[in-house]
Parts: sequence; C-alpha cells; structure tokens
Amino acid sequence: MITRDEAYTLLTEYTKSEALIQHGLQVEAAMMAFGRYFGEDETKYGLVGLLHDIDYDKYPDEHLQKAPQILKDAGVDEEIIRGVMAHGYGMASDVEPISNMEKVVYTVDELTGIINACCLLRPSKSVLDLELKSVNKKFKDKKFAAGCNRDVILDGCRRLGMEKNDVIEITLQGLRDRAQICGLKGNL
Repeated sequence: MITRDEAYTLLTEYTKSEALIQHGLQVEAAMMAFGRYFGEDETKYGLVGLLHDIDYDKYPDEHLQKAPQILKDAGVDEEIIRGVMAHGYGMASDVEPISNMEKVVYTVDELTGIINACCLLRPSKSVLDLELKSVNKKFKDKKFAAGCNRDVILDGCRRLGMEKNDVIEITLQGLRDRAQICGLKGNL
C-alpha cells in the first residue's frame, strides 16, 4: 500500500492550488476519524480522503476520468482507487459507494467544504471552537457555501444509516484532531 508521505507527494505533484491541497488534508482528517469510528483502517480511509481530488486541479473538466490511471501508475491499490471514484458518484463517476469508506468520502467531501467556510467566518478562523449548532445553522442556508451539495451530504448520511448531526460531529472531531495539519487551527 502507498504510504501517506508518498500519497501527499503525489497529491502535490498533481495539485498546485493551496486551497485544493488544504481540502484534501481536511477530507483526510475527517476520513481518519470515521475509520476510527467504524473500527476500520484509518490510514486507508485517510489515503482515500487525501487523494480523492487527485486529478481535479490539473484536469477539472475530466475530474475522475484521469484519476484511476494516475493512481494505478503510482501503485495505489484498487480499494483506494475505488474509494476515490465513489466520492463523485452521480456527479463525475458511476461508481456507487458501497463500503463504509466509500460512503464516508462521498458524504464528507461536501461537508468539509461547509465546515471550512464556517471556520473562515469565525473571529478565530478555527474549527477548535466551532460547534454543531453553528454548522447546522449554515447548513440550512442554501446560499452559504452554495457550491457544497447538501443533497449529497444527506444522501450520504442515509447510505451510512447515520443521523446528520452524528456525521457532522465525527467530521468536526476529525478536523479538530488535525486542525494544525489541515489549516483549521486559526488563531487559537
């Protein structure tokens, strides 16, 4: 299996946008928290999160069309490639999320975008003092972080058999655990 350092190097080879690199780190953090939650391999979950947008910066009009070959050429195993593909189900991919790992990346890709936007509005710019109530308030406002698809998040929660609040809380915890790494420590 590819190491985390190798995956990060691969990400930065194909992704030059700091915002997209930060997004990959945020999805990685959320994925790792869910790996722990499900008692599964948090490293593997994290790799899917880190690599999920591997082709987006370089090939935005061909998102998830180039990713499988890029990942295969880098020696990434099929389970991780399938997870990467599942995150874009119904949007850029026809790979339906089946495993917990695939369902989580499908869900938290959009959710981390909303949480990141919530953090940017806070005086602290931090996830460390962001609460569920604040995320839910912004979640209801369709104009806030309008590019984040709430229907995908809700469908992901349904697929996981979990309440939205529980999914948000686990995601927040993952981002808090790695706030410094994923750029959400702010000024706290």
